[in-house]
Amino acid sequence: MFDTVLLPVDLNEESSWRKALPVAESHVRAASGTLHVLTVLPDFGERIVGSYFPPDFFERMEAAALGDLEALCAQNLPAEVSVVCAVRTGSVYREIKQYADETNCDLIVMASHRPQLSDHLLGANAAWVARHVGQSVMVVRDTAAAQ
Repeated sequence: MFDTVLLPVDLNEESSWRKALPVAESHVRAASGTLHVLTVLPDFGERIVGSYFPPDFFERMEAAALGDLEALCAQNLPAEVSVVCAVRTGSVYREIKQYADETNCDLIVMASHRPQLSDHLLGANAAWVARHVGQSVMVVRDTAAAQ
């Protein structure tokens, strides 16, 4: 059984969680464990780029993302499921790996690649995660997205 499950999601792409969230939830329920739902915000790279944004822009962006993530969980998960929401900034696959390691996740559940679109979280990031993390990875295929 998987006691601690990580579900990375792209808040801008429902297909990143629509089919994967129920799968992650079922694993957590079976073990009476905890579901970690993570979103990764893009890193703007060099500091010079960041200097063009208002001083509190990144803090507001992170707070808004956390609020959106908590709302997504509240709307789609029953109250009895133990959920931890987290927001990171940086490279998607690196942040997923680091978060999974830090929280001792047993399983990472991710949505499948949608070949017709260029997605922030899906595709190459899911493939990298599956190849490089020490945890088990379950890729949930979204048959509607693959058509």
